[in-house]
Amino acid sequence: MWAAGNKQGERLARRHRGLTLLELLVVVAIIAMATASVAMSMPDNTQVRLEREAQRLAALLESARSISRAHGVPVRWQATAQGFRFEGLPGSALPGHWLDADTAVNGPDALSLGPEPLIERQSVTLVSRREAALGWRVGTDGLRPFAVEPAALTAGS
Repeated sequence: MWAAGNKQGERLARRHRGLTLLELLVVVAIIAMATASVAMSMPDNTQVRLEREAQRLAALLESARSISRAHGVPVRWQATAQGFRFEGLPGSALPGHWLDADTAVNGPDALSLGPEPLIERQSVTLVSRREAALGWRVGTDGLRPFAVEPAALTAGS
């Protein structure tokens, strides 16, 4: 009887010694798939910076538009090689540079901001110099504030 109990104890001890190679490979494969799915769902850093620039530009355009209406002077936004400038603003307190040097303007490089309460429909597209497929459109219908939306860029844009 003692021998039968000893054999059963040996089997239990062998079974609980550790993981088999197959079990370990399955766990590693699950961890790899979970890591890959998290990495794929994270937004591209360039895209995040470009969207931030577009949000900033929309806020600056609205500020310039408000100043234009308050002072009754025409204001124009103009893209430059180093960034942009606001023409016609009294005191020119608004910045004129991109926070990210990778930012560029695609399409029209000038916008008219007022002083009329209704302005024409206009927009500008910000793109990444390194990744041409990335773009954000900053635009208004002339009545509502400037808004930001992803731009549909083609290979030739």
